[in-house]
Amino acid sequence: MTDAPPPATLRKWRRRLADEQAEARVYRDLAARRTGEEREILLGLAVAEERHAAHWARLLGDDLGDVGRGAARMRVLAFLARRFGSVFVLALAQRAETRSPYAADADATPAMAADERIHEEVVRGLAARGRARVSGTFRAAVFGANDGLVSNLALVLGVIGGGASTTTVLLTGLSGLLAGALSMGAGEFVSVRSQRELLAASVPDTRDAASVLPRLDVNANELALVYRARGVEPVEADRRAREVLGSDDPAGTASAAAAGVDEGHEVVGSSTGAAVSSFCFFASGAAIPVLPFLFGLPELVALVVAGVLVGIALMLTGATVGVLSGGPPLKRALRQLAIGLGAAAVTYCLGLLFGTATG
Repeated sequence: MTDAPPPATLRKWRRRLADEQAEARVYRDLAARRTGEEREILLGLAVAEERHAAHWARLLGDDLGDVGRGAARMRVLAFLARRFGSVFVLALAQRAETRSPYAADADATPAMAADERIHEEVVRGLAARGRARVSGTFRAAVFGANDGLVSNLALVLGVIGGGASTTTVLLTGLSGLLAGALSMGAGEFVSVRSQRELLAASVPDTRDAASVLPRLDVNANELALVYRARGVEPVEADRRAREVLGSDDPAGTASAAAAGVDEGHEVVGSSTGAAVSSFCFFASGAAIPVLPFLFGLPELVALVVAGVLVGIALMLTGATVGVLSGGPPLKRALRQLAIGLGAAAVTYCLGLLFGTATG
């Protein structure tokens, strides 16, 4: 007869079991909102987590007791997965896999520790797909909000430092909001549209070029130059060229072979979507430093309130970028706060110098 595990060990096993059950639910909830290959991958992750949960259940045996609902972060993740199922949840799941304790846990098997390490890479890949799909619009939204916060706070503090009246401060802030939002929206539209046009100009014209292959006096080496010019390695280019010229349908084979040539291009979002999101998020960010002055607060009180609100907003945008990039949210939040307040301090000092010089 073996001695019963100590209470602390039983509590740890129950905690591990609850966390694995919660993690499996997260992946199943995410899978329910997806189709095709991504759904299969997420279901595979859920099965693996359930296998880990079974290990802890076997260790507990008759001491299973009240397992509970898992760590708070896992409950939050499960809630978000049920409600949203977005790339944000995958980024959080990636961080959860990164923090797996199994490598240093003697009660976990080496296979479980290896599983968790591989799960991290699988979730990283799924999150990367999601980031690629939203990269254009999300980038415009985040940078638009951040630019609105920093530029308009800096503008407002600059004119306050110069001794401007509250009315002048309010007019300056609203003008900066509108001018900046229009500029950001137009800039994003032109930038994304131009990028799409440049990429479109680089896509192989397989419809016309491939159709003349049967009539060309061309050998495999010459055709391989076409693929090499588009970034294909020499050996692979020769293989594709021989495949095309040796097939019964050279035009169709060339079209299929060309499909894989441009896989390295960056995924670009909609130009209109990027422009609209950039305009809206810049305006929403730029409105925050102005709001206290709109409500008629005394200038000093309005200035303090604006600084606090902008600081909170900067930390939120920084933390969001940190989560989605897989980095530490707090570090990104503090970095964003330091940059924003630093820029505002510079313009305030400039306003003080200008006001002193003209006063």
